[in-house]
Amino acid sequence: MNELKNLKIELTRFMMAYKFAIDEMSTKINILKDEFNYIHEYNPIEHVNSRLKSPESIFKKIYRKGCDFSLEAIKENVKDIAGIRITCSFISDIYEISKMIASQKDVTVVDYKDYIKNPKPNGYQSLHLILQIPIFMSDREELTYIEVQIRTIAMDFWASLEHKIYYKYNKEVPHHMVDELKEAAIMASQLDKKMERLHHEISEIKQASQANESHVLLKDLQLDKLNLDLESLSLPIIERFLPGKKDK
Repeated sequence: MNELKNLKIELTRFMMAYKFAIDEMSTKINILKDEFNYIHEYNPIEHVNSRLKSPESIFKKIYRKGCDFSLEAIKENVKDIAGIRITCSFISDIYEISKMIASQKDVTVVDYKDYIKNPKPNGYQSLHLILQIPIFMSDREELTYIEVQIRTIAMDFWASLEHKIYYKYNKEVPHHMVDELKEAAIMASQLDKKMERLHHEISEIKQASQANESHVLLKDLQLDKLNLDLESLSLPIIERFLPGKKDK
């Protein structure tokens, strides 16, 4: 009974470490989002979702991999027990956010897979990071893995629908639908690139407008200073230069 009780405690603590990893990474991401929004007046993150694999799902994956059912084997062979998905507006935001996350002092990037520059055969595009972060328990420090997926709104929309279609057909999707799904993924990628280009053009127009406003404001300040300098001159000195005035 004591062994079963201890096993239950260890399993609970094992899963809690991953929940705490999600909580900690979510806090880090929210801080970066708020800071970026405050400094640049722009929010690169649209949505943040998280999920924790169920014990059943974990054991199924371990069984498929043919690994031991020990907690240490599970930890080293199933690195996506805890997962966070970040949805961005533009592709450039994906790489910017990944850099900000990776630069955190207590975050270690264990694996980096760029499915945007190198899409999967089915057209899937996303940036996958396997991170390791320290979780401080009451009597120990747990180095815990967490998967972070970063994708655009268009990529996320496609991936969600593709998953639903495969789930409905129990992964036996007709060949013509596979081709259409890949074509849809290409269209989503083209949409991302077009929206990115429009975003850059609008940013350039905004910067040019702000520069022009700053130039006008500077000229107004210079004129105000000139008028102030003239007003500060002594009236008798000015009168000496006016027509009809003679030196005394």
